[in-house]
Amino acid sequence: MPPLTRRILIQLAIFGVVALVGGSVMVFGYIQLPAMFGIGRYRVTVELPQAAGLYASGNVTYRGTEVGRVENVHLTKDGVAAVLSLKSGINIPSDVEAQVHSQSAVGEQYVALLPRKDSRPLKDGDVIAMDRVSVPPDLDTLLDSVNRGMESIPRENLKTAVDEAYTAVGGLGPDISRLVAGTSSLSIDARKNLGALLTLIDQSKPVLDSQTNSRNAVQAWAAHLADITQGLKTNNPAVHGVLQQGGAATGEVRRLFDRLDPTLPVLLANLISVGQVAVTYHPGLEQLLVLLPQAVATLQAIGVPNRNTKQGYKGVFLSFNLRLNLPPPCTTGFLPPQQRRVPSWEDYPDRPDGDLYCRVPQDSPQNVRGVRNMPCVDEPSKRAPMVQMCESDENYVPLNDGYNWKGDPNATLSGQPVPQLPPGPPAPAPSSIPAPLPIPGAEYDPATGTYVGPDGHVYTQSDLGANGGKERTWQSMLLPPN
Repeated sequence: MPPLTRRILIQLAIFGVVALVGGSVMVFGYIQLPAMFGIGRYRVTVELPQAAGLYASGNVTYRGTEVGRVENVHLTKDGVAAVLSLKSGINIPSDVEAQVHSQSAVGEQYVALLPRKDSRPLKDGDVIAMDRVSVPPDLDTLLDSVNRGMESIPRENLKTAVDEAYTAVGGLGPDISRLVAGTSSLSIDARKNLGALLTLIDQSKPVLDSQTNSRNAVQAWAAHLADITQGLKTNNPAVHGVLQQGGAATGEVRRLFDRLDPTLPVLLANLISVGQVAVTYHPGLEQLLVLLPQAVATLQAIGVPNRNTKQGYKGVFLSFNLRLNLPPPCTTGFLPPQQRRVPSWEDYPDRPDGDLYCRVPQDSPQNVRGVRNMPCVDEPSKRAPMVQMCESDENYVPLNDGYNWKGDPNATLSGQPVPQLPPGPPAPAPSSIPAPLPIPGAEYDPATGTYVGPDGHVYTQSDLGANGGKERTWQSMLLPPN
């Protein structure tokens, strides 16, 4: 026997390495020898009402991914038990549903595990009860039922159905092919996103339950939608006109906004403050809108005598019983009499500082619509004259009962300060320049020209009288005498 050369030894070494790698792949990858001895596996028993074609070495999937094999299937006193050998390291919730499915039309059953809710992971020895297991119907029974159903159809009607089906889909081969291809692509994409789809299906129950619980609201919404649809149908010409002229109207509105572009933002910014006030006084605005129709109806009722008449104005249904000084005016809470302005003065000074309003009891008949009876916006049961009092625990306290018609109307025992005019500006510093002499003035009798001078004596100036003997013009009244 010739000796082995170096080349032959290298070839034998390479062949040995390839054989070792191939054998390892065969043992650990295909045969899965460690799994045959239970290494890296744990067993779970599934209780089945029937075998349903399930066999040993069948696949077990979780969310569409293979996680184990069916180790054996055997009979029990209540049905069939299938022992699943699952891979360790994959956390499968213990609250799962086991479903037996067919991989293809010819069989190849496998077990699909579907989670129901979060729970602890499955562990060795767990049992999936029969109430969480579903199996496909028996194929023989299904075929028998289909056969009986086909036999119950008269042959003439079946021929008619086949002819009509041919007429319906005849020549639509390319379209049906595209439909099938699209369905296959959709199925493939759904398979890739199986986890998200299963989560969507599992979590859709609360949404469906809410729809079931709100069926009355859905029915009412459908009825209202039917009313709107009927209204659109009845007013079809008007809707048609709106659709035809809506484009032009939209263009006009857009051009209007373009013209208002410099001032519209300022207006909207100012309306924010108005909106805040409206939100604050929402109850009052709501009450105003409630009473406004009645007020308009009252105003319309005043002119009822003149409706549908040709004789002209006949009068109104209105009482002018003014009830002057009943009740008497309220002077409590305002400035003292010596600080009030003369009603005949025509100047317009600034408003005095302080809270000037009628401070009689809230149930007094005087000035019943005064600010002291304004309801608080945030607390309608409370009435106060100021916002600060509404927002605090302070309650309104009157000055007096309001019937002090003699003496000081602000005489009070409540301890509240009496409104007073603020002190005037400080006196100017003395100046070396003498002040101008005041212009004297006095009232005179226009009939005789007699008046009382600043010294208290009575004087008579004949040209001031009615018979002064001189022409009296407005120019002469501006000139000094003589």
